[in-house]
Amino acid sequence: MKKILGLDLGTNSIGWALVEEERDNSKKLTNADIIKLGVRVIQYDNFSKVDKSGKVSESKNPISDFEGGKSLSPNASRTAKRSARRNLQRFKLRRAHLHNLLVKSGVISENSVLTEDGSKTTHETLQLRAKAAIEKIELEEFARVLFAINKKRGYKSSRKAKSEDDGVAIDGMETAKLLYDNNLTPGQFALNLLKEGKKHIPDFYKSDLQNEFDRVWLQQKTYYPEILSENLYKELKDKTKTQTWAICKKPFAIEGIKLEGNKGEQKVYRYQLRVEGLAKKLELEHLAIVLQEINNDKNKSSGYLGAISDRSKTLYTQKQTVGDYLWQQIKADP
Repeated sequence: MKKILGLDLGTNSIGWALVEEERDNSKKLTNADIIKLGVRVIQYDNFSKVDKSGKVSESKNPISDFEGGKSLSPNASRTAKRSARRNLQRFKLRRAHLHNLLVKSGVISENSVLTEDGSKTTHETLQLRAKAAIEKIELEEFARVLFAINKKRGYKSSRKAKSEDDGVAIDGMETAKLLYDNNLTPGQFALNLLKEGKKHIPDFYKSDLQNEFDRVWLQQKTYYPEILSENLYKELKDKTKTQTWAICKKPFAIEGIKLEGNKGEQKVYRYQLRVEGLAKKLELEHLAIVLQEINNDKNKSSGYLGAISDRSKTLYTQKQTVGDYLWQQIKADP
């Protein structure tokens, strides 16, 4: 095995990577691994650093900070502006390419009007987009639809959130289809997986979890009509696991409960309670566990990105295109 240190020396930064490679007798490379890599950023004027609170402050000793390996980001603003320029350039190139392609193929001419033109036409293209999926439209109208789709290219399920409140994007469409097609709740689906010896439980959309919560609530309300009030339901909505138990303690007259068995057995038992709660009366301690578990799963899939992911399932169940969904939203509230 041979170790190689690679350096990228720039005016404001030093990039480095430590690579380990292995060669056979003929010196042919058979294996290579990156052991570690990184970058040190240097800026002598207006040298700044970010403290634990996120506040940017001027560094009094830039050289010693650099030598100490402190994480610095003095060029964040410049990088953000460069990224915006690139995105704008790519957007324009993408539009120009589509326009040239449509002209070349004879779908439109150089003088075709591809925007809303006239009074009360603000959402005309969106209406055409919904219409195009089910009936014939004119070629120039079709071109307008293509430009509308081309404008926003969608997002990846691994997209990062800008803040913790945004949550994470859930890639659970296949699971959601199985729940919908087989009329299963997330609890029933997960219990089946565990009984089959599977260990991984997939992500569930918030709407599926909310549906499970409501089904359990309505079933248990037939046994505890006075305790499971409308006010308690509203109070428990979108609460964390800890908050759910704290809210349930007083009306349920419970202190705490310790499940028997190891972690694996406890996990199966909690899902078993979720399934039983759909059909028969649970003890209040067990009902609190069920509500706690479902709310905890809901919080994992909450936020802005979680809502975007969940909307994919709505399109599937309602058999809608994106354009039709958007048009129905606009019609309901322009």
